[in-house]
Amino acid sequence: MKKIEAVIKPFKLDEVKDALQDIGVQGMTVLEAKGYGRQKGHSELYRGAEYVIDFLPKIKIEVVVADDLAPAVVETIQNAARTGKIGDGKIFITPLEDVIRIRTGETGAQAI
Repeated sequence: MKKIEAVIKPFKLDEVKDALQDIGVQGMTVLEAKGYGRQKGHSELYRGAEYVIDFLPKIKIEVVVADDLAPAVVETIQNAARTGKIGDGKIFITPLEDVIRIRTGETGAQAI
């Protein structure tokens, strides 16, 4: 199993969610996040004073899938979240040792 974490622009969430549902992903966790990468935030003007916003709003999506579905999930997220502009986000893929469904005690792929 793989845990796929994607940090994307907030307005892309619905597109990514719909695209993942279309390929059979049954569940995901979504977190509101703030951060910056190479873009280093941006400057804004407020009441005549310029200030720097270091942390930009982002959305973090976490999905756990079987090993064979992971490449399709990564490609789907890339295609749905891409705008072609700086700050589109990142995808992190990590191996997952086990999953346990609390309600039934099922483990592994049955618990996903």
